[in-house]
Amino acid sequence: MDPISLQLGTKNLHGYLVRLLSRNLGWLDAKVKLFLPSVDLGSGYQALDPTQRVILQLPKLHAQGPTTWKSFIQCVCMELDVPMDMEVLLMSTWGHEDGFSSLLEIDKESQSDSQLHPGLKRTHQSCGSSPRPKQFRKQQQGGYQELAKRYLQLLRTSAQQRYGNRTPGPGQPLAFHQAYVPPILKWSRASAPFHTQEGATTGNPKAEDGTDVNIRDLFSTKASKGPRVTVLLGKAGMGKTTLAHRLCQKWADGQLDRFQAVFLFEFRQLNLITGSLTLPQLLFDMYLRPEASPEAVFQHLKENAEGILLIFDGLDEILQPCSDKETADPEDPASALTLFSRLCRGTLLPGCSVMATSRPGKLPACLPTEAATVHMWGFDGPRVEEYVNHFFSDQPSQEAALAELQMDRHLWSMCAVPALCRIACLCLHHLLPGRSRGQSAALLPTMTQNYVQMLLTLNPQGVLRAEPLLGLGEVALSGLESGKVIFSAGDIPASTLDFGAALGLLTSFCVCLGPGHRDTGYAFSHLSLQEFFAALHLLASPQVDREALSQHVTLHSRWVQRTKARLGLSDHLPTFLAGLASRACRSFLSLLAEREEEWVAAKQEVVLQALKKLATRRLTGPKVVELCHRVGETQDPELASFMARSLPQQLPFHNFLLTYADLASLASILGHRDGPIHLDFEGCPLEPRCPETLAGCGQVENLSFKSRKCGDAFAEALSRSLPTMGSLKKLGLAGSKITAQGISHLVQALPFCPQLEEVSFQDNQLKDREVLNIVEVLSCLPRLQKLDLSRNNVSVSTLLSLTKVAVMCPTIRMLQVRETDLIFLLSPPTETDPELQGDPDLQGNANQSKEAQRRSLALRLQKCQLGVHDVEVLIAQLREGPQLDEVDLSGNQLKDKGCQLMAEAAPQLHITKKLDLSDNELSVAGVLGVLSVVNTCQTLTELHISLLHKTVVFTFAPELEEQEGIQKRATFPDSLMFQMSSEPSLRSPRIRLTHCALQAQRLELLCKALGGSCRLSHLDLSGNALGDEGVALLARLLPGLGSLQSLNLSENHLSLEGVCSLTQCFSTLRWLLHLEFSSASQHVILRGDKRGRDLLAAGSLPEFRAGARLGFGQRHVPRSFCLKECQLEPLSLSYLCKSLEKCPGPLEVQLSCEVLSDQSLETLLHHLPQLPQLSLLQLSQMQLPPESPLLLADLFSLCPQVQKVDLRSLRHLTLHLRSSEEQEDRCCWFTDCGLRQEHVEPLCGLLSKCEDLHQLDLSANLLGDDGLRCLLECLPKVPISGSLDLSHNSMSQESVLCLVEALPSCPRLREASVNLGSKQSFWILFSRQEETGKTLRLSECHFKPEHMPRLAASLSQALQLTELTLTWCFPGLEQLTVLLGLLTWPTGVLTLRVEEPWVGRVGVLTLLEVCAQASGNITGISISETQKQLCIQLEFPHQENPEAVALRLAHCDLGTHQNLLARKLMETCARLRQLSLSQVNLCDASSLLLQSLLLSLSELKNFSLSNNQLGDEGTKVLLGALEGKCRLKRLDLSHLPLGGSTLAVLTQGLGHMTLLQSLRLSKSNIDDVGCCHLSKALRAATSLEELSLSHNQIGNTGAQDLAAVLPGLPELRKIDLSANGIGPAGGARLAESLTLCRHLEELMLGCNALGDCTALGLAKGLPQRLRVLHLPSSHLSPEGVLSLGQALDGCPHVEEISLAENCLAGGVPRFHQGFPVLRKLDLVSCEIDNQTAKPLAASFVLCLALEEITLSWNLLGDEAAAELARVLPQMGRLKRMDLEKNQITAYGAWLLAEGLAQGSGIQVIRLWNNRIPPDMAQHLQNQEPRLDFAFFDNQPQVIPRGT
Repeated sequence: MDPISLQLGTKNLHGYLVRLLSRNLGWLDAKVKLFLPSVDLGSGYQALDPTQRVILQLPKLHAQGPTTWKSFIQCVCMELDVPMDMEVLLMSTWGHEDGFSSLLEIDKESQSDSQLHPGLKRTHQSCGSSPRPKQFRKQQQGGYQELAKRYLQLLRTSAQQRYGNRTPGPGQPLAFHQAYVPPILKWSRASAPFHTQEGATTGNPKAEDGTDVNIRDLFSTKASKGPRVTVLLGKAGMGKTTLAHRLCQKWADGQLDRFQAVFLFEFRQLNLITGSLTLPQLLFDMYLRPEASPEAVFQHLKENAEGILLIFDGLDEILQPCSDKETADPEDPASALTLFSRLCRGTLLPGCSVMATSRPGKLPACLPTEAATVHMWGFDGPRVEEYVNHFFSDQPSQEAALAELQMDRHLWSMCAVPALCRIACLCLHHLLPGRSRGQSAALLPTMTQNYVQMLLTLNPQGVLRAEPLLGLGEVALSGLESGKVIFSAGDIPASTLDFGAALGLLTSFCVCLGPGHRDTGYAFSHLSLQEFFAALHLLASPQVDREALSQHVTLHSRWVQRTKARLGLSDHLPTFLAGLASRACRSFLSLLAEREEEWVAAKQEVVLQALKKLATRRLTGPKVVELCHRVGETQDPELASFMARSLPQQLPFHNFLLTYADLASLASILGHRDGPIHLDFEGCPLEPRCPETLAGCGQVENLSFKSRKCGDAFAEALSRSLPTMGSLKKLGLAGSKITAQGISHLVQALPFCPQLEEVSFQDNQLKDREVLNIVEVLSCLPRLQKLDLSRNNVSVSTLLSLTKVAVMCPTIRMLQVRETDLIFLLSPPTETDPELQGDPDLQGNANQSKEAQRRSLALRLQKCQLGVHDVEVLIAQLREGPQLDEVDLSGNQLKDKGCQLMAEAAPQLHITKKLDLSDNELSVAGVLGVLSVVNTCQTLTELHISLLHKTVVFTFAPELEEQEGIQKRATFPDSLMFQMSSEPSLRSPRIRLTHCALQAQRLELLCKALGGSCRLSHLDLSGNALGDEGVALLARLLPGLGSLQSLNLSENHLSLEGVCSLTQCFSTLRWLLHLEFSSASQHVILRGDKRGRDLLAAGSLPEFRAGARLGFGQRHVPRSFCLKECQLEPLSLSYLCKSLEKCPGPLEVQLSCEVLSDQSLETLLHHLPQLPQLSLLQLSQMQLPPESPLLLADLFSLCPQVQKVDLRSLRHLTLHLRSSEEQEDRCCWFTDCGLRQEHVEPLCGLLSKCEDLHQLDLSANLLGDDGLRCLLECLPKVPISGSLDLSHNSMSQESVLCLVEALPSCPRLREASVNLGSKQSFWILFSRQEETGKTLRLSECHFKPEHMPRLAASLSQALQLTELTLTWCFPGLEQLTVLLGLLTWPTGVLTLRVEEPWVGRVGVLTLLEVCAQASGNITGISISETQKQLCIQLEFPHQENPEAVALRLAHCDLGTHQNLLARKLMETCARLRQLSLSQVNLCDASSLLLQSLLLSLSELKNFSLSNNQLGDEGTKVLLGALEGKCRLKRLDLSHLPLGGSTLAVLTQGLGHMTLLQSLRLSKSNIDDVGCCHLSKALRAATSLEELSLSHNQIGNTGAQDLAAVLPGLPELRKIDLSANGIGPAGGARLAESLTLCRHLEELMLGCNALGDCTALGLAKGLPQRLRVLHLPSSHLSPEGVLSLGQALDGCPHVEEISLAENCLAGGVPRFHQGFPVLRKLDLVSCEIDNQTAKPLAASFVLCLALEEITLSWNLLGDEAAAELARVLPQMGRLKRMDLEKNQITAYGAWLLAEGLAQGSGIQVIRLWNNRIPPDMAQHLQNQEPRLDFAFFDNQPQVIPRGT
């Protein structure tokens, strides 16, 4: 029948159905019985003709409802021979309500192809929701099975029909008619996105990488329950969709017999379904409808779910997100993705198999964690050859194509992608004819150009049709931007659609938009093709501007991670843009765009610049690979070089898929790099042949692979590439599954890589044989430094073989084995320098170098299960081996026998550092056997055994000759070490037997084992069970152990009785100096003197004790006994004191307990006379009785040895005792002891018996005003000759007034200082004889007006008071005015100094008015507003000056207040001899008053106007008033601007000041001209003693003018010309002149560029009376300093020398005579190093009067600190040493503290900014507070105790 006639009308369709059924009446009757079992087909029915019988039955079937009618029509189409076009029309009647009328109203525009998958027959009516089990129980069992069987057969038949025809049909994959070549499939056992568990992994775990996984193995599983999900990952073009169809074909052919049914869905079509579906609707409506009862068929599928396979292709193309929300019923309708998620999770069809295909990347979260992952690697070489042989039919074409592909390495690597391989073959099929070899491949250098050639190949005319191509590009781009890959007919213009279909670029197929809704869809034959056309449109279309183009040049991250994000559809779009941006595509794009090539080049440049910008960013591994592809596509060498240079040196690739093409593109880019690069691949699935791409890559320096995906094929490929990588230094292959076969390939390749420095094969499950094979190649790798074979399977026997290799191989320096770790460290031999040959001296040095670098080996075999037999084998190996640095056998099973064998063999094994036998089951009995090494091994330095902690460690020293070399190279020379006659040898070992359960009965055996050697230095027996009995026995045995340095008996259950038995050791053991015992912590230590080097090496620093004499030359070191945390009862103290009576002295005793009773204290003090050797007694951290001060005050008379008593807070008591030969002044300190008024009288009564009491400290008590009054009354009876400290005793103004009143009754009081402010200080200083002058300083007393009369009356009685200082005592001027008016003396001179804030505010006139109120004559006035200070010198009684009276009478007619003040001042200041107005603000009135006053001062001798802000006129007025002052002796005008005219006034006045002795003009702007005039004026000042012109600019000319005048000043004693710009010429002239000033005492020429000529000139004739020499920053060299030093040596009067900021490196002279009165030496920043410091420190000893030394900002190190520390004890007057900003370490600071411990009076050593860590600095400062590490000087300036 003509198909067209079928569509002429509805009657034709009805007639066709009737005719069809009339020919199949038997079939119709069977179906009627099936669907209408109650209908009776009687005889009447049989009599009808066939047509009538059909017409009769059809209405009955339709009347049963749409479900029955749908099933019937489906049976018609599936079981009868119905043409395809008629089948479509019949199926379109589903869903209509009106029976036959639907046939009459059929849509004439129905599609000719209504299948979702062409070739499968199905109906269009929805099968509704999921069936209910009750309905199925009602059906007959036989019919149910039959329906299911027929449906499954229908599925298979439909698949056979679809895949049976080899001619590609609509919707079939490209090249499906070609023979299928399977790509490489590889299992992933632990895929990153799924966290696959080992037990849930599917497939064959032994499948080799690089081989095809059998399709049956894809679905083999060990799991019997739950879903079985397989995810097939592969990049675009790998053949995922082809494999999915291949599986359907194999099932249709019966090769997948384990599955009853296979369903294939594409997500790109499922995306079009917007509504919700049930699973039956997805299976039956979207795929294939059963003939009848779909509910029964679905129930059969559920019951046999393990035989169902559902394939979902294109998981990465999902458009809708995956929802985490699940409904209560999993069978509820949902989206297609939700149904997929339920299938994967097993909530639908539990037990079924699900396979999904996807590109690697961001996969949806609905995939279960137990899903198995299969990676598609595409084609390897053999597969490419197989595909080419199938593609080309004849052998010549096959050979030509293969030769063309193999010739181009890049084209060959592109063929690893099957889709690109097909395109390349298609292009070669067109290009090969007529071209010579190589020309065709040259046209296919990139993926993009393959696509370009494919377009040219498919075009039948060979001419580009721009319009349809650009049309396709526009459609492609719009689809990518909107996420569309399936288009409708309305989306594509008709001409474009025809063009694309004609060339096979577009495919058409029927798509289902929902149940009953069909349409024709169109798509590009591959997604990559759509991306290619989109790129064409972007570059060739004029509608796309440059900005829009650049936005598409991006990088997509390919990290494998679980997120809800989906993959984009334009992954390859930027790659195609890069490829089209190459110069080779320019003409193609020009033809396509119909534009000039310049226009195309401009758009191509946009892409290149965007790629260049991306190359500058810091990219992740996936983006680096992606960018390599794109840069490679551009074929731009400049861009490739730029990217290669921009790559970081360390390039990591972690946890993402990498193909052969990826690494090929990376290697191509690296070929443009000059510098080395490190490649690290960790957790990346890699193709087995990936290493082949790195062949010849000389830029790779480090190469590391860590992945379980790497197997033998990978290792074989790597072995082929390694020899070609000439720069490779580090190779790592870890965590792989290589076997012996793969290792053999690598072992064969390693000898061809001599440059390797590090190789790692860890975690590869290697066996013994493979490990030994690897180790055998060590000798072939001369530069190898490390070989890591950790986490492999190595037996003990193999381990011993490895130790033998380590012993015999000359380059191995360490073998480290610990459980799973196995590492070789090697030292490659150094290359011999050819220049050393021929020179005997150089050869000798080379031999010494070789000797120093002789081989040593470290062997660490930890936790290796070694036994006694293994140790015997090991010892035999080591005896013939090299010197051993370390042998570590800890954690094995040696036991007593094995440990003893190793200990006995140790002396022959030449171990230089450590032997560790810890954790080897050593027993107490075995300890004595191990101790045998103490007597036999001469190099043992320490043995530590602790059975509790399972520790057995031997520490050794180097051999003697090697040790000597080490000592020569030591940081500190031997000369710096402490020189002790009893110093043990460096070989004296430490023995530590801690926590070994040793008891008393084992001591004799122990001492016998140790007694054969008298070399022990430290013995530690802590943590044992000796008890008192054992300690007493040990005390008798100790002399047999020789001279120890320390003995530790802590934690041995000792009591005080046992400790007392140890005190006898002070007499029997010469080495014993210190005994410490703590009852609570059971800390018991006996030790000798500590050596700095030992303590520093041990990581600690010693404690410093006052009076200790440690470490410097020959001295008598005191012994100390320290008892802490003990109960000190009277009987215990008596027993203790008796046990100490026999101890040799000097002895220091330190006791501490919580509470000490009165009786205990009395007992202790009672025994002091019986301890004449006692030098120090300390009671700390204990509560003493309140009566302790009285008991201790009486101690001076009871025990004459007591020199100092220091009691603090009734908790800390220190008694210093001296012998009769060492008697000093006695001191008594009772601070914070709660003393009150009632204690004063008895305390003074007891202290009155002490005739030589020097200091008494009663600070921080509770005396108050009454206590002070009582003390002042008793004070004359107490013979204090030094100081009395009453600070912090709650004093008030009453106490101050009492003190002032008591001044006349205290004749020996010389100074008193009181501060009632925050300091609360109260000091009184006494002298041994009566003092004629007393000083009183009162601060912050805040006197009130009512106090003034009493204060003035008391001061008027203190006739011996010479100086009174009042600081912050008066709130205003009124109190001072009252005091001056009331204060009167019969005769005498008093200096009153007032320091108050208001002094700087009230002004000069007001202060002068106050001075005018004084009752006596004012002989001196000094005002400083800046310092807020007023100083008045009063002379009593008041006397008139006749000249002043005459002057006052001359002004008597003036009636103004200023004149009245002037007359009053003239009266009061008539005898004024000193006037100082420095740093004040003189107004005009003040200047006029001062001028009037100056004119009246006939006796003025000293005048100062320094540091004032006066103008030229004011200065001239005041200087004019000085004219005629012939008696003026001192004039200070510093900081006044003395210009030309002003200086002229001064010089005119100076000419008349013949008695002038001091002239100070510093910072007065005097230049060389002014200096010339000044020099002339000075010729008349023959009495001048001091001249200060510092900080002016007189220069060389001024200096020469002065030099001409100086010899005419015979009395000159001080000259200061610092900072005057004087150079060598002026300096030399000055030096020559100064040598003639025989009385010169102070010379200051610093901060001038004088040079050595000045120093040499001064050295020729230094003044004999020189006291001060300041030459800082004078440009002196070591030669000049040396000459000057030689001239200074022995000068008897020199007190200060400053040579700061000159170069003294190596130029410090060695003095022979020294400076007997030198007090201060300043050598800041003089480049003084350790060598220079040695003679300098030796010179300090010759300067015993030194008080301050400044050596900051130099190069002093620990050697210099040692030299300084050595001389500190000999410098009794030194108070301060500044060593800031040097190179001193903690050791040097410790040496300085040792020097301070010698009782030096130094107050502070500044050590800021040296090489001392903060924590160590704090520790040192806690031990010795005089060490100051702060930036600011924090040391308080107080009177030190003991002075």
